[in-house]
Amino acid sequence: MSASLHPLAAAAVETIYRSHHGWLLGWLRRRLGNASQAADLAHDTFLRLMASRDVAALREPQAFLRTLAHGVVVNHWRRLDIERAWAEVLAAQPEPQAPSAEEHALAVEALCRIDAMLDRLNPKARSAFLLSQIDGMAYAQIGQQLGVSERMVKKYMAQAMLQCLLLAGQ
Repeated sequence: MSASLHPLAAAAVETIYRSHHGWLLGWLRRRLGNASQAADLAHDTFLRLMASRDVAALREPQAFLRTLAHGVVVNHWRRLDIERAWAEVLAAQPEPQAPSAEEHALAVEALCRIDAMLDRLNPKARSAFLLSQIDGMAYAQIGQQLGVSERMVKKYMAQAMLQCLLLAGQ
């Protein structure tokens, strides 16, 4: 257990772990079809449990674990999608300049952080940001495509830029 956990929370996590780890591992194994990945994600789920508030007050620990594990699985699948897309981009390069394992890991991590940042935006703000930054569209064009005013596009861009600044500060 982490030294930063309150003794009651540490005892609660230990009890939940002993009571539900086997169930969680099976639940994850059925979803992933891979025992090793299931073990890794079960570990990540319990790390999230340790970071959550009021662990000692949980009334339905299995339901809470399922919710945490679902989020961990979704993040895992998103990361796999990002890694696949990154591999496709690298494969499409005219000169194969394979990045080192460290550069690859850093790029995937950065892409995952950007993906998480974009996911925090509402759909129109996300679209406005991507249309501006990826497609190079002007705000007036973005407004026409999204069916909003140019002023609203500026508001969306401000939201996205704030998220970018928060991401850069991490």
